[in-house]
Amino acid sequence: MGASLVAALEVIIYAGAIVVLFVFVVMMLNVGTQAREMERPWLAGRAWIGPVILSAVLLAEVIYLIIRSQVSGSVAGATTPKEVGMALYGPYLLGAELASMLLLGALVGACHLGRPSPPGTEAQR
Repeated sequence: MGASLVAALEVIIYAGAIVVLFVFVVMMLNVGTQAREMERPWLAGRAWIGPVILSAVLLAEVIYLIIRSQVSGSVAGATTPKEVGMALYGPYLLGAELASMLLLGALVGACHLGRPSPPGTEAQR
């Protein structure tokens, strides 16, 4: 019977859950004006070079794999977790690693934005 539809639905659902989680984190941060002004130079064009390159490589790989893939009409049997792992960390290893690096960068950024301010900065606001 194969479970390709269920797998696609799970990916969509989990991706949506992660996006909702990020939205709630951003809403809860309540960053003040002083923090925004302090971080404005950090968001200059040079800071985006690394993430943009990683995203472009990941997008190029996804496009290449979509073009190269051959769609079969039906799946002979159910897919086992071992087959998924072998496929993910075999030919798609670069994509999995790039996606993990982008998620790690997002996690570090969220930790940076969510940390409490140092003790002496509250009086300056």
